[in-house]
Amino acid sequence: MKRRVFIAAALPAALAACGADNVWDDAEAVKAARFVSNEPPSITLFTVIGIPRGEGGHSALMINGSQRVIYDPAGTWNHPSIPERHDVLYGITDNFKNFYIDYHARETYWVAEERVPVSREVADLAIRRAEANGSANKAFCAVETSAVLRGLPGFENAPSGFSPLKLRNWFMTLPGVTSKRHMDGDPANNHNVLIRQKNGEFTGYARR
Repeated sequence: MKRRVFIAAALPAALAACGADNVWDDAEAVKAARFVSNEPPSITLFTVIGIPRGEGGHSALMINGSQRVIYDPAGTWNHPSIPERHDVLYGITDNFKNFYIDYHARETYWVAEERVPVSREVADLAIRRAEANGSANKAFCAVETSAVLRGLPGFENAPSGFSPLKLRNWFMTLPGVTSKRHMDGDPANNHNVLIRQKNGEFTGYARR
């Protein structure tokens, strides 16, 4: 797989415009990174929200089915151990989920995590739709997240448009949804996920 700079300790000054890439890592890397969670199948919407004005900065999906992935349209997070194909990030262990959340949460943004239980079939359909959706254009994170959701049973009414907040408000009305707030008072160029090295490999864990 293509090696990229490890950026868990540095992040861009702003997220409001999201980002864009056209990464396509090789099949061997994607297969090797595959992670199967023991949690029930689910679809999770991440929404990055500005402080103090409350503007929506980014939308992304974490999908837990036959494997756990993050669909991060026009996103900017990456890690050298996480292969990516057109905005789909593979190998999302709990550790890397923490990295992803903490990358976005800081003194100027907080992260909303809304999770909806689904069947294994719906979760795997979501993964396939995310994989087929292609790379998102800059600032199209909510548009493309909604496009993936609208092709799923039970999610057909996902609102289209550029507003992560509008999408989140709708997602919060779905049956069985649960919510978490991730706050982090660290400066905009710092992270609350600590890094430790063992046998030459970096791992992260959330500071409690």
